[in-house]
Amino acid sequence: MGFVLSEKGFEKLIRHLSDTYRLYAPVLKPGEGRFTDTDVVRYDFVKDSAEIELSKKSDYSFKEILTPLSETLFYFTEQEMKEADADEQPVLVFLRNCDLHALRRLDQIYLQNGTSQDWFYNRIRRNLSFALIGCAESCEDGFCVSMGANKNVEGYLFSIDQEDGKFLFDVKDFSLLPVFADLGNEAEVTPRFVTENKVQVSIPETVPNSIYQNPIWDEYNTRCIGCGRCNFVCPTCTCYTMQDVFYTENGKVGERRRVAASCMVDGYTNVAGGGQYRKSSAERMRFKVLHKVYDFRRRFGYDMCVGCGRCDMACPEYISFPVCINKLNRAVKEGQIHE
Repeated sequence: MGFVLSEKGFEKLIRHLSDTYRLYAPVLKPGEGRFTDTDVVRYDFVKDSAEIELSKKSDYSFKEILTPLSETLFYFTEQEMKEADADEQPVLVFLRNCDLHALRRLDQIYLQNGTSQDWFYNRIRRNLSFALIGCAESCEDGFCVSMGANKNVEGYLFSIDQEDGKFLFDVKDFSLLPVFADLGNEAEVTPRFVTENKVQVSIPETVPNSIYQNPIWDEYNTRCIGCGRCNFVCPTCTCYTMQDVFYTENGKVGERRRVAASCMVDGYTNVAGGGQYRKSSAERMRFKVLHKVYDFRRRFGYDMCVGCGRCDMACPEYISFPVCINKLNRAVKEGQIHE
């Protein structure tokens, strides 16, 4: 059911929701960007409707609420272990279509990948609900249409679109209908979504083993500096490492943390005995690209990448992930022709 609210009505709605939820939304942070005179849109907890950024795509994804950059899992002493406490208050996350699709990928990895679920992820996940921010137009770097992540039909309590000073809502949660009816007027509302991107990619259906030795990867040995920014802003990257922090010199009292990691950073694939599976930037780029648009699909039936374009925004070396995908597709086609 759809509703139209005024700016005042939207303010009252947010105050009402704050009584039940912690609200986690994209927020414009003036002067906090990569450089001192640039802004950034980053997720944060909000209390007021004016804080929520509805027009600009966030530079960072919502996933830090689910997979924090550093998360204490448990504490230990010589005699016992205690799981870290967690805030059990429900959280309402405001996100766009691409990120709502990314949520499916995160759930796939942590909850549906093998015989058991990730207990710590699920503890946070079960307290999350979602509000969909509609997309009036394509963002500059996005290619969500090519990835099939431009439109959602389920998974949110309500959608929100801002148009001509009014706020339009498609309400899916029946328990919220009385609130919206009290604050606004009923209307036909369809969440806005992108139908065309400036950036487009073509994804190969299959990839031959010969692609691993293809020279298309070689340029990244000099171009990629291995900073890992592309992974940290990506809403579907799930790599992490473990850290033990010891409070005593004997190492018997402390805490274990799960810390975000990156497959693009040197040392991530190091193993005991000094082995390293992917030593060069070219090998790491090859792994990342194939994982996002081929390997994940072979296992789960759909691609991992959702085409949000944040990796392009974050890369200090201006490496374009859509260009990587299209280079891969051309290389596959050329190989098929030569065969």
